[in-house]
Amino acid sequence: MCGVFGAVLPPGSGTAAASIAELGLFALQHRGQESAGIAVSDGAEIFLYKDLGMIAQVLDERRLPPLHGDLAIAHCRYSTTGSTVWENAQPTFRLGPRRPLAIGHNGNLVNTRELLEQLHGGRARLAATTDTELLTTLLADEPAADAVDALLRVLPRVRGAFTLLVLARDSVIGIRDPHGFRPLVLGRIPDVAPSDPDAAPWAIAGSTDGWVLSSETTGLDIVGAEYVRDVEPGEMVVLEPGREPRSVRYAPADPALCVFELIYFARPDSYMEGRNLYEVRRRMGMELAHEHPADTDLVMPVPDTGAPAAAGYAEASGLPYREGLVRNRYTGRTFIQPSQTLRHRGVTMKLNPIRAVVQGKRLTVVDDSIVRGTTTKQIVALLRKAGAEEVHVRISAPPIYHPCFYGIDTQIATELIASTSSIEEIRDFIGADSLGYLSIQGVLRALDLPYERFCFACFDGRYPEPVPYDSASRKFMLEEPLVTHG
Repeated sequence: MCGVFGAVLPPGSGTAAASIAELGLFALQHRGQESAGIAVSDGAEIFLYKDLGMIAQVLDERRLPPLHGDLAIAHCRYSTTGSTVWENAQPTFRLGPRRPLAIGHNGNLVNTRELLEQLHGGRARLAATTDTELLTTLLADEPAADAVDALLRVLPRVRGAFTLLVLARDSVIGIRDPHGFRPLVLGRIPDVAPSDPDAAPWAIAGSTDGWVLSSETTGLDIVGAEYVRDVEPGEMVVLEPGREPRSVRYAPADPALCVFELIYFARPDSYMEGRNLYEVRRRMGMELAHEHPADTDLVMPVPDTGAPAAAGYAEASGLPYREGLVRNRYTGRTFIQPSQTLRHRGVTMKLNPIRAVVQGKRLTVVDDSIVRGTTTKQIVALLRKAGAEEVHVRISAPPIYHPCFYGIDTQIATELIASTSSIEEIRDFIGADSLGYLSIQGVLRALDLPYERFCFACFDGRYPEPVPYDSASRKFMLEEPLVTHG
């Protein structure tokens, strides 16, 4: 997962780039809850602030005033390589012999060991234990004329999922890997005269447009930017103050956007592949009702991500829709907690049943996925304790049989309940009266897009980018005393 946001404003906008990057990142908090950070360039120097915690805790008003400059990138982290420690927070920064660079990364590399060996024979000392730190060091050390040239030399050696924002002294560069596993969109902030009473505070008289890059279109909305287009797989978009964006193609596109972005990760008010994700998920619920009908009294979602699919299920089935669980909005997303202990505790902290709705009722409970099964088991138990007569679970995605190596922290197959258990065994484990998953064909009908445009590897095991080594040791492979190999 992870969220990245970048802003480039016309010359003379002072600290505004940091303010916009912080604001845009708030719309991406759902993508990472472990740490946050921001890097800013004033054209001569790069300034960085990062820490562990949520965005509001890290990037408050006390931190932003010293971050002067017209270029900024910001990042919120969900860890897939390296522990949750301060050193691994992003953006990463490297004051290399060739150039200073800061990088925010969404995704996960699959040839980290190979890249480490390329860096001084694997004997380089890294400041952190993430694949992003390794990539930052490679780029900062690469003999090249500028950051774009360095990227053109390094990126062909990099494999896996990498949506990157690279901050150089004079530019912000947005990059998607050749498969485009993770999303990235380009937006424009139109020039607004400061005499306009509705003018944004960063508007500069006589300026050209400002430009932003965001993991999702919701990041554009919050800063008042217009959607321009998606950054294409295998493309770099270079943003420089006072200039129009320029495109640099570094690899042919072989699209494989993670379909889980559309099912769960991204916000429902975001758009991907020309589709509004609320409507996509509502249609998934309708397909689910056709594939797995249930004779119950009402349909209810697991909040919040199950709500669009539950609405579609109720619409297609003719059953009433009710909210049967209340979510505590001050807790994070259970699935992306970094440990099983936190995920377990998170369920009882964030969900509470409405007894008046569920007591004595036969429930169809709709959620977007079952990964490890423990969360769903607790939800079913909560509903039964509140007096539910029957609990029928419906999942608006296929069973997750295979681990992901492209930016989701499910890198060991045995953590996935569907990889070791039949549907009936899963039903028994979670304590439901019945269990139904949406098929891959049902997902595709809801998307109304071809299979070939997406990565379905966690569902069908067809990996667009092979993983060359033992997956069980991937997450902490760089955790050997701050990396001294050889």
